[in-house]
Amino acid sequence: MTQSSTQSSGTDNANISLLSTLVIQGYRGDYAEPRTDLEHLTPQLDRVAGFNEEQFREFVELADTHHVTVRALRVLEWLAIQQQKKQVQEWCEAAIEAENSRIGRAVEWLYAIVQALQSSGCPVSVIKSLDHWPDLGSDLDLYTSGAPDQVVRVMQEKLHAKLEPRSWGDRLANKWNFEVPGLKELVEIHVQYLGQTGEQRQLAQRVLERSVQRTVNGRTFPVAGPEERILISTLQRMYRHFYFRLCDMADMAALLQSGAVDFAELRRGAESGGIWPGVASFLVIVAGYVKQYGGNVSLPREVIESAYSPDLSVQFKNKFLRVPMRPAAGLYGSQLLNASLHRDFRAMSRLPLLPPLAVSALVAYRLTGSDKGVW
Repeated sequence: MTQSSTQSSGTDNANISLLSTLVIQGYRGDYAEPRTDLEHLTPQLDRVAGFNEEQFREFVELADTHHVTVRALRVLEWLAIQQQKKQVQEWCEAAIEAENSRIGRAVEWLYAIVQALQSSGCPVSVIKSLDHWPDLGSDLDLYTSGAPDQVVRVMQEKLHAKLEPRSWGDRLANKWNFEVPGLKELVEIHVQYLGQTGEQRQLAQRVLERSVQRTVNGRTFPVAGPEERILISTLQRMYRHFYFRLCDMADMAALLQSGAVDFAELRRGAESGGIWPGVASFLVIVAGYVKQYGGNVSLPREVIESAYSPDLSVQFKNKFLRVPMRPAAGLYGSQLLNASLHRDFRAMSRLPLLPPLAVSALVAYRLTGSDKGVW
């Protein structure tokens, strides 16, 4: 490793710790507004006050990667105003204004996309994207039970969207990506199934059956219910990417602290898809990380006992919070075994394709620096 890459890694490590402290200790409950008693975060403010412009830019870039820009900078801005750190206040105000402008445009487009699909006979729910509110992810994710050809037709004819080339993984997962003129973010639509190999049929049905309404920026959207939010996040983090973003920790902490999660219903949904051990492991990781940075998330004993290990944790590496691969492999095996026991022929035929797909993605990444043609 070169000296510059070592320095970059060290900076990222310091910044992820700083961001985690600001986001986890800077809020109560729903993460809607920063706490008013933030004096305990003065050391974090002082660190940022010591940044030059380039260092602050790197800090904001990592916050953006982890979809916590607004939440982290609101805390810093509040502190900077209280303690008259004018430079930090101005930096935060400018970055928040730019991010809110991006988010505002994206929300309007998301609303237009939802309306177009629904009015064309494609029932839809927004998944993942609005979980990070008041932040927003780098793409817009939806699920629909509509027919694939109808979804493509609506996006192309009503929204003049360009269909992106589909990777092997996209085809297995039964999802399509679109570039909409005037929208910075890609639109990713999961059609009829969920899961990296499109193996999740019952879970996908639950997303629409149990969807709830959520209003952001004056627009009301159908979104996944609390339990389905956890199920979808588990599929993404524990069965596909094998890494977390800081937003996952903050989003799930807020959801669990709200008391909105029915753990019996969560287990029922997870077991129908063969991913209960993964869900339990996902929540144990969240609770452990939040505790590490001064927060608190209580989990029922049955969740802790069902996890791969009660001591699961993530390691920050290459800008993300990485899941240990041994538990990930064990959870995959458990999912495949469950599919066999329940004679879920779709899952049985598709899940074995995941390991060679993952190997192909790794090879492609090492050769070209991108795995987009695979995943």
